[in-house]
Amino acid sequence: MSNTATPSHAPSVSGSDELSVAAVPHHPDTRTPAGSVVPIRSMGRGHLSRISAHLLALDAHDRYLRFGYSANDEQIQRYVDQLNFERDELFGIFNRKLELIAMAHLAFSVDPQCASCAEFGVSVSKPARGRGYGSRLFERAVMHARNEGVNQLFIHALTENTAMLKIARKAGAVIVRDGPESEAHLRLPPADFDSRVTELFNEQVAITDYHLKAQAKHFWGALGLLQEIRQGVRESREKAR
Repeated sequence: MSNTATPSHAPSVSGSDELSVAAVPHHPDTRTPAGSVVPIRSMGRGHLSRISAHLLALDAHDRYLRFGYSANDEQIQRYVDQLNFERDELFGIFNRKLELIAMAHLAFSVDPQCASCAEFGVSVSKPARGRGYGSRLFERAVMHARNEGVNQLFIHALTENTAMLKIARKAGAVIVRDGPESEAHLRLPPADFDSRVTELFNEQVAITDYHLKAQAKHFWGALGLLQEIRQGVRESREKAR
């Protein structure tokens, strides 16, 4: 993406052959019913370790599609270390073990002449593909971008990443192809009462969901430890007989 049109630090978007940047399904969603709520929460520095684990788990092909080149572990970690949570917005979908299985990076422009521009990047773990998470994250990012005054969203993807480009095209984006790379430009409508209330509601749902998963994880961890202690006591008693 050109420096005058998009954030200089923005993440390029791509995915595996099933998603964009690492996962946009080519087939209808069969596991996440249309209209159902997928908890997507904003992430901060406290999620850095999970972000790093998620991206490092991507295989070579997914990394190539996500970053536009075959990023190694060091390059991915550098990307994570340079994330700016004060300026950009990162969204995540977590499983019951609180593992980050899908994430999006909405990078806002650092160029004063493009203050109302942002770029979208997304990745989805292989086991979580085929559930429409890429599309849900895109919708979440678009809503937040609107509410932050962004009127033009960019997606930079490899031309072979047809899944991501399909999502952009479905949203009404104009796609320009230049050899192995493509750029999607999406004009966003201004924020309104519905977009603001919906974002607040969705964020609260996601935070509540995250806390419930955290409590469940803690409970089962404590229960497992208790069972180990009981088993140890039982074995000690049997040996003492």
